[in-house]
Amino acid sequence: MKLRLFAASSALLAASLFAAAGIATAGSIKGKVTFTGDAPQRRTIQMSADPKCEEANPDGRTGDLFIVNDGGAFQNVFVYVKEGQGDTKAEPPAEPAIIDQQGCMYEPHVLGVVVGQTVEIRNSDATLHNVHALPENSKQFNNAMPMKGMTIKKRFTSPEVMVRLKCDVHPWMSAYVGVLDHPHFAVTGADGSFEIENLPAGTYTVEAWHEKAGTQTQKVTVSDDAPAAADFSFAPKT
Repeated sequence: MKLRLFAASSALLAASLFAAAGIATAGSIKGKVTFTGDAPQRRTIQMSADPKCEEANPDGRTGDLFIVNDGGAFQNVFVYVKEGQGDTKAEPPAEPAIIDQQGCMYEPHVLGVVVGQTVEIRNSDATLHNVHALPENSKQFNNAMPMKGMTIKKRFTSPEVMVRLKCDVHPWMSAYVGVLDHPHFAVTGADGSFEIENLPAGTYTVEAWHEKAGTQTQKVTVSDDAPAAADFSFAPKT
């Protein structure tokens, strides 16, 4: 009996110490985004206006607007916690988010950052690009990047879903940046899956955003013992 009381007291003490230190276990949200029905056909990009772009894509290049892979896996969907965070604001990560101009395309096409996080924009092409950001809640910028290997660093100062980036030199180039005041977001990969980690237990509104397919939301309850599931399915607009 004394041993059991000691074990229980130790567990309570450990819980108290963790709570006092602000340490808590965290849950996650896992899911998959799919597209059902016939997806819009990906168009071949005409790059003949810039020989360097054609040279970088000898086999041609299709656009990143609608990428639907095997089984309807929907790529480049931004999934994030829209509500349920409370008033807690996250410090921006020390490491920068990277956007590269490679093969006369933006890589990645969709990404997320935290307010105040450094966004490092690179030019890996031997041709002129310019990065024209069009936020509504932060200061816009429009910077020429004429040299291969050139980098610029920018920050967004307010949350916004989404910020569009474009190149005025190459009109087919575009990218989207989700700017949040917390780090709970993800972008679907080639298999359509995503995971949002390190969420305290609670109920959240999660939104899936795509530049043409639109948005969907759902309520998700997160616990500490198992990942919560959140699947989304988009279809052609009628």
